[in-house]
Amino acid sequence: MKILALDLGKFNSVGCIFDSATRKSRFATIATEREQLARLFRKCKADLIVMEACGPSGWINDLARSFGLETLVCSTNEDAWRWANVKRKTDKDDALKLARLAALGELKSVHTPTPEHREFRALVKYRKTLDGRINKTKNTIRAWFVNHGIPIDQGDKAWHTGRERINSFRKPIQECGFDELWRGELDIELTILDSLTQQMDLVVKKLEAIGKHDARIRRLMTIPGVGPRTAEILVACIDDPHRFQNGRQVSAYFGLVPRQYQSGETDRNGRITKRGNPLARTILVECAWASLRYNPWAKGVYERICGKQKTRKKKAGIALARKIAVIAWAMLRDETDWNPTKMIEVTQSYGRMPSTLKETLESMKPKENADQRKSRLRKEARAAKEAAAKKADRPTKTASLPSPTTQNAKPTAAKSTRAASKNRTMNDNSQQSTKRSRKLVWRV
Repeated sequence: MKILALDLGKFNSVGCIFDSATRKSRFATIATEREQLARLFRKCKADLIVMEACGPSGWINDLARSFGLETLVCSTNEDAWRWANVKRKTDKDDALKLARLAALGELKSVHTPTPEHREFRALVKYRKTLDGRINKTKNTIRAWFVNHGIPIDQGDKAWHTGRERINSFRKPIQECGFDELWRGELDIELTILDSLTQQMDLVVKKLEAIGKHDARIRRLMTIPGVGPRTAEILVACIDDPHRFQNGRQVSAYFGLVPRQYQSGETDRNGRITKRGNPLARTILVECAWASLRYNPWAKGVYERICGKQKTRKKKAGIALARKIAVIAWAMLRDETDWNPTKMIEVTQSYGRMPSTLKETLESMKPKENADQRKSRLRKEARAAKEAAAKKADRPTKTASLPSPTTQNAKPTAAKSTRAASKNRTMNDNSQQSTKRSRKLVWRV
């Protein structure tokens, strides 16, 4: 078996052509470019192309497959790649190790997404990058105002209703003196903030357009408490749900399982491993806290794990995030939407289920998406206008046709007004008499 192992670099890469039968190897150093790698693939005619998972491994894997070659993109986090007490470390040695481990079958391959899915994953990550840049710019602007003792609005108001006050302090840096250079810096940062906000809106609109045509994103959004951003990240990370055999692998993929240390009679679990995509793990935990408001099943799971103990709140939140990830994977695997009755069966399989939780899940309505919510609000507004118009038409019709009861009611109303006026005059006379009596008393 002829194996070509590549130790990829930013500018240059080293290839090791290894023959498993004769155990002989030869090396070649080439530039990390498409033309150079294509020439190497055509020349060596290897049975297997081996490379480590890194940034360029995506397009190099696609290039090798375009020539009809079998590829193996291995993970460097596995135990087979951990070398201790190594006296020399070179690119040739790394390529030779890759080739020998591939011949022994000790390397574990990783999932390589399609070029389209890699671009979608990069766009989801880029949205978070833009969000971080916007927050960093806002914090920089706030720091200048704090350092100069100038108060501005707190929270999100400062960038909406309070933006006029912030703009009043900006000034082109060419016109700034030595004692107001921060105004010129503020002008530059506000320009950057406006540009980043505009680009952020464009990226979000593009992601929403992709989500409308992606059935997987729409399916995950049927989970109460899961919004479009969470659904996009889950779809970008999971990609092919059939590559996971069970929910335990999904939990380990997101790094939401505890670390384990076992030796002899000692078996101890520690904190979560935090392996995998940190952005997906962060958004899952945020989704877990948000689902407590919108998802009664999630609230029941949280209360069951928490047990009304303050020290177990964070652990219950992490456990709920893991369950949401597993449920999302199962929905993508089975191609089914959120079903409250299915959650009743799952919850009852673990033990007794509160009757109130069962009733709320049975009476739970399907979640609305943005278009359904807009159409429902339009119908409600239209119905409210029609009801208001009907109420406005009723008094005009009754006033045009006076009834005999209203005619008889006029003299009674006049009598009542006359009686009220008499009572007022009587009260006024009594008050005047009491005042006179008080004056006489004081004179005496």
